[in-house]
Amino acid sequence: MTDSDIKELLDFWAKEVEENAFVEFDPIQIPHHYTRQQDIEIAGFFAAIMAWGQRKTIIKSAQKLMRLMDDAPYDFVMQHESVDLKRFQSFVHRTLNGEDVVSMISFLRQHLQGAPSLEDLFFTPSVIQAPKGTQIYEALMAFQTSWAVFPHPKRTDKHLASPMKGSACKRLNMYFRWMVRKNSPVDFGIWSKVQMSELLCPLDVHVQRVATELGLMQRSKSDWQSCLELTDKLRAFRPHDPVFYDFALFGIGVAKQKEIVG
Repeated sequence: MTDSDIKELLDFWAKEVEENAFVEFDPIQIPHHYTRQQDIEIAGFFAAIMAWGQRKTIIKSAQKLMRLMDDAPYDFVMQHESVDLKRFQSFVHRTLNGEDVVSMISFLRQHLQGAPSLEDLFFTPSVIQAPKGTQIYEALMAFQTSWAVFPHPKRTDKHLASPMKGSACKRLNMYFRWMVRKNSPVDFGIWSKVQMSELLCPLDVHVQRVATELGLMQRSKSDWQSCLELTDKLRAFRPHDPVFYDFALFGIGVAKQKEIVG
């Protein structure tokens, strides 16, 4: 396929998938239950962190977590008492457990006591001033720097990926997509300190498989460098909004899976 053919295919699938109906079957439905920005940010953060495995299971676990927060995540984070955290003891989603959740709640509370938005946790003044093409890396590292000095169980680190360790940081890149992309029936576009053009495509083994089949990637690992490689190719097709094609790669993957099952 030529680049023109690939772009035409991606444009078609992205427009097919990025519609209101997508929300109903995706973890992004969790923050869509809220209207206050801080509720959206917190619900989105936890939904994204839990986003590995089957989507139905992710959604079920995220819904349970929001109920444990009284379906008011911002109020719970900011106003809970120590005794309220005991309710998370039995919470489990794959390898994420209640201890991990409590650590993250406490961490978010500490940040939100001094800032109005979780955007400021990632996009600090130094990150915003970073050279184009490096802002997402710097944002993830700013988050890691804050997290590293916060008291937490070592085991929780594995749920908060770092590009320093080579991770593709799929879940946090997806979270950025949710918060930053504007004029979308799916994404929220409530953050403005970074441009859509700077976002990186969320990369996991499923997206990588489709991207490789289309000739968009050469690397075999699903890591940070592969994330950059794929995004650079997508940015050539749509410079102002490369992660628009995240919907396309997802949609093509689902269609291929249906063909296999069928």
